[in-house]
Amino acid sequence: MTEQSTPRVPVVAMDGPGGSGKGTVSTAVARHFGWHYLDSGAIYRVLGHLAHMNQVREDDVPGLVALTHDLDIEFLEQGIALAGQNVEGLIRTEGAADRASRISPIPEVRHSLLEWQRKQARPPGLVSDGRDMGSVVFPDAVCKFFITASPEKRAERRYKQLREKGFDVKIENLLREIAERDERDAMRKASPLKPAEDATVIDTTDMSINDVISVVLEEVGRCLKIS
Repeated sequence: MTEQSTPRVPVVAMDGPGGSGKGTVSTAVARHFGWHYLDSGAIYRVLGHLAHMNQVREDDVPGLVALTHDLDIEFLEQGIALAGQNVEGLIRTEGAADRASRISPIPEVRHSLLEWQRKQARPPGLVSDGRDMGSVVFPDAVCKFFITASPEKRAERRYKQLREKGFDVKIENLLREIAERDERDAMRKASPLKPAEDATVIDTTDMSINDVISVVLEEVGRCLKIS
């Protein structure tokens, strides 16, 4: 998983923990440039959903890898489609997030999905959102970011998102789950959550989303001129 990839089209890698705002920023950047968008976290959520539906255990590595071979995922304006069916509501629950966090550290699973993710770099460009986009999947991305925020702010944002979608959640539970996922992501051996060496780190705790988008767009413009 340390092999280098040379994108044939410009790639912007956007990494960071859940609730940092990187998804919102990534979609805004992709829309601004008219580029494709890759939500790598959604891939693991879909895989976790498939495993749950097919009764494949989280410790069944061969079974999980087999599920990756037939992933038919499409990123839509209104969500994620699996085999033509919109599964956005099914994969955005905290249960789906927890399953994804438990499956994603498995090296064999990550390796199996690596080439699939790289193939999403299609003209005119790609904005990739995840936890190892700049460090592993697209190490030669023209521009790399690591978007973060305090656990409390991230729990607050997640709480508002879920409440708006009609989910009955408690912010203290979200904060605990975020802390647990952060620890798993940071401590895993395969592609631990950390900024790429050449990434621009942005702490969004005290920033509005519009301010973050403005900063990122300005930096991407600079990167594109240099590349």
